[in-house]
Amino acid sequence: MIVLPNEQATSTNPGLSDLETAAPGAELAPERFDAMVFDLDGVITRTAKVHAAAWKRMFDDYLAKHVAPGEPYQPFDIESDYLNYVDGKPRYDGVRSFLDARGLELPAGEPQDGPDKQETISGLGNRKDRFFMETLRSDGVEVYTSTIDLIRVLREAGKRIAVVSSSRNCQAVLEAAGITALFDARVDGRDLQQLDVPGKPAPDMFLEACRRLNSEPQRTIGVEDAMVGVQAAKAAGYGCVIGVNRGDVADGLSEHGADLVVRDLAEIHLAGGAPAQQLPSALDRVDEIMPGDNQELAIFLDYDGTLTPIVARPEDAVLSDSMRQTLERLCRLSECAIISGRDLADVRERVGIRNIWYAGSHGFDIAGPDNERAEYQEGEEYLPVLDQAEQMLRDKLSAVPNCQVERKRFSIATHYRQVDDADVEKVRQAVEETQVATSGLRLSSGKKIFELQPDIEWDKGKALLWLMQTLDMDPGRFVPLYIGDDVTDEDVFRELGTAGVGILVAPASRPTGASYRLDNPDAVEQFLERLGDRLDSSSA
Repeated sequence: MIVLPNEQATSTNPGLSDLETAAPGAELAPERFDAMVFDLDGVITRTAKVHAAAWKRMFDDYLAKHVAPGEPYQPFDIESDYLNYVDGKPRYDGVRSFLDARGLELPAGEPQDGPDKQETISGLGNRKDRFFMETLRSDGVEVYTSTIDLIRVLREAGKRIAVVSSSRNCQAVLEAAGITALFDARVDGRDLQQLDVPGKPAPDMFLEACRRLNSEPQRTIGVEDAMVGVQAAKAAGYGCVIGVNRGDVADGLSEHGADLVVRDLAEIHLAGGAPAQQLPSALDRVDEIMPGDNQELAIFLDYDGTLTPIVARPEDAVLSDSMRQTLERLCRLSECAIISGRDLADVRERVGIRNIWYAGSHGFDIAGPDNERAEYQEGEEYLPVLDQAEQMLRDKLSAVPNCQVERKRFSIATHYRQVDDADVEKVRQAVEETQVATSGLRLSSGKKIFELQPDIEWDKGKALLWLMQTLDMDPGRFVPLYIGDDVTDEDVFRELGTAGVGILVAPASRPTGASYRLDNPDAVEQFLERLGDRLDSSSA
């Protein structure tokens, strides 16, 4: 894992000391990690004070009633007691930890003990939960904008994101903040109980997050503001643990294993990707993009969002007659292929051009001009698992209005573009549960879509290189040019590097590995027309 710290971010890992300085802030090298796991309270949301106030209200009430009449008692101290005994822990563990520190002992009780039952650990924990929910409903939730901005950047770059929290109210907090759709997985206090595993500082929550994200711990970054959380992520074997110092606990975070300590996640940046709005327009650089002498272009194109606009229903993404004519002309002048997440038969029918190569299902299934077929063989063994997952998703989501489950040969796409915001969490949870219940599938996300695919090292970028090899395209002669719009297309841009030309179709300022940009499919058509003119004139 590479993290590039600067003077604003204190590195505590000797392995980071020889890395170059980056300014402003610390940089994450995207090729060195696949996922990031964020704590909730104090990292994503500003609920730490709400939790602390609920703990104090509950404990002060309990302590006042359990001292001898007329005797003073030492109230719960937010500055010391909260941080030392309850912060980051499951609430029953927090109750027990604080009472132990005061020399008090209570029976564990049962999870269903009511909040008015103050003679058990469970009763006191549930009472704290009641106080917290009362404040949550009345005051709402504030978020750390810098954290949300970083998560959006990471998602756009194709990184998988999870939230971990010892709180059983994690989902309620995310819903109150309106950010549930930002996370590919969630592990919270309810999961701890269901899985019957210990909470922080044990590593189990962070290991479960990796399992749900299909990410190896050493390829995962953990972000925590609590010392027990840092300790847990470190124990899980995470490649890097970032501590967020919201108070005066930088030394404690470092001592418990943080590789990097920052004051705020605004100090963290993703390396190697320029904001799309800063890229030159491919329309203005056609001559620059043209290959040199004794070289030819091999043109690869995404479909949805590139050749057609993004639409609410995937079946409505129809190729225009003018775009088809532009492509037909281009295919006569250059080697061309379509690489799409759509099923092979679907994308072939929609484009409708015979003398072109098609790679469907992110490259798992390929067909050529003479109906030549080439399948990535490792994908075949996953077909029964995909069948099982498809049926599970259809059963789970049948009652969610406007949710579409689209089965492709080598993947299952769940579209929620037309789903009511209040139901998005149900969709995410159903896909996540299906992924957990089946074996060998990974969960990815894109533009209003969750997708289950075989969990093997395969993506559009590897499909492009494999396709070039299959078609005997000598890399010394052919220069690959790829145009795409989604986070899955970043895999292609990374594979191409400086050996090809990457063009992102996006007006937004998301970071990208592409070299040029186009604002929309209309601009793509204009660019392809100009490219055709240059190819035509150069062959004359």
